[in-house]
Amino acid sequence: MTRQERNIYVGRVVRNFLLVLWAIFGLFPLVWMVLISFKSDSQMFDTLFVFTPTLENYRKVLIGTDYFKTFMDNIIVSSGAVLVSVAAGVPAAYALARYNFKRKEDLAFTILSFKFAPEILVVLPLFMIYQKIGIYDTYLGMIWVYQLICMPLLIWVVRGYFEDISVEIEQAAQLDGYRWYEIFLRILLPLIKPGVVSSALLAFIFAWNSFTFPLLLNAFRVQTVTVSVLRYLASDSVHYGQMAVAATITALPEVILAILIQKHLVRGLSFGAVKG
Repeated sequence: MTRQERNIYVGRVVRNFLLVLWAIFGLFPLVWMVLISFKSDSQMFDTLFVFTPTLENYRKVLIGTDYFKTFMDNIIVSSGAVLVSVAAGVPAAYALARYNFKRKEDLAFTILSFKFAPEILVVLPLFMIYQKIGIYDTYLGMIWVYQLICMPLLIWVVRGYFEDISVEIEQAAQLDGYRWYEIFLRILLPLIKPGVVSSALLAFIFAWNSFTFPLLLNAFRVQTVTVSVLRYLASDSVHYGQMAVAATITALPEVILAILIQKHLVRGLSFGAVKG
């Protein structure tokens, strides 16, 4: 083995070792949360990695509470919010990418600002409006307010994809006799599929993890898992094991979706960067 080959081999070993360390650092909180879910309250602070596993926490959460009901509520409002955002946000992103009109960039940045505005700023007026029009503590109310979380992100990511597509492609399709909606559905949408998938997944994660809106705009009929976890915080104690069970199961849909659409997610996050 030559000196150059030895240096390449050592560099590869060091790089792989650093990647393994980084993976352990990134995954350790998840592993620790899973370990805690198998600990009883009496073992929570007395042991670290050596303890007697128990399924009591899972029994109390999955059987002793209405966790599955809140889990389904979360799926309904998060999925509904993402579907509405995709249906309305993709055409809006196309309009911002293709058409030139007065104060277009101001409108685009206004839409983006909704994503970064503190939720507490708008939740009180929304609470009063929801009470007035009768959508407080409903699926419709949550899907509507989640557009503040989902749609700005989706519009800005997908807009970058539309801007990366040459206008000549649409012009050539028009010369071939395609109508505008056929161009949009048959040509443009397949080209921006990775961007739509990746931004939809990110929007779903933001909606799934939302806490302030479901806490203050829901009561008892609709509850999300992020709010229902509060029930494990008692006035005199904290049931860490049960909280870990709820958090572990709550994270599963996000992990499963990310694995299933990994190809589109990687391509979507590395291509079609945000522009403006």
